[in-house]
Amino acid sequence: ECKGEDTLVACGPGVERIADEVKALFPDARTAVVTSDTIWSPARAAEFVRRMEENEIDIVVGTQLVTKGYHFPNLTLVGVVDADLGLDGGDLRAAERTFQQIRQVSGRAGRGAKPGHVFIQTHSPKAQVMQALITGDADAFYAAETEARRDAGAPPFGRYAAIIVSSEDQSCAHETAKLVGRSAPEVDGMHVYGPAPAPLAMLRGRHRYRLLVHAKRALDVQDVIRDWLGKLDWPSKARVTVDVDPYNFL
Repeated sequence: ECKGEDTLVACGPGVERIADEVKALFPDARTAVVTSDTIWSPARAAEFVRRMEENEIDIVVGTQLVTKGYHFPNLTLVGVVDADLGLDGGDLRAAERTFQQIRQVSGRAGRGAKPGHVFIQTHSPKAQVMQALITGDADAFYAAETEARRDAGAPPFGRYAAIIVSSEDQSCAHETAKLVGRSAPEVDGMHVYGPAPAPLAMLRGRHRYRLLVHAKRALDVQDVIRDWLGKLDWPSKARVTVDVDPYNFL
């Protein structure tokens, strides 16, 4: 069904696509693309730095690779495309990571005698993280982020654990997930949500369902889950995995 002409349409601001747009808009500019595919060795990185220092490059289009550790005195303008994409990934630290990464890349501009400017493209200009980037007030951002986590009982003030049930047989995965959910113990300071289809409902040919455990910080959640799941007997074609203090909930 996907083999017909014009059935696939390019979407999203990939690095190569942005580079093509840049070359079309600025045909006389010397453009370099910096990704892990183009800078795969220390020698290639050194060559890129040399070209920048000797003003052989006018515009750099790159990934996060260009944000770390480089000092280019003549770099005066930084643009961040779709800066808030990282906020939608199901990562508890999404706002913190976005703030750190954009602040880091913004610091590449104006490091020499020439002043620098930064342009950030975002769908959520009123978001706390974007406002903090505009004002440059890191302390206010971290204070607000800390308070939000405290109110939600999120780490470091609480704990999460993700229980993923998967199987090549969707019915088996679903029934096993319901078994796990029905048998959840009633423990003071712990709540179990789900099961529900995981955000990545199919991965490597396996159907996935997720339960989310939210517990107080003082609770030994590993011990509770070990005792809970240890009493269950599920089909051999089902797989149950536990991720305590997960980085994301996909």
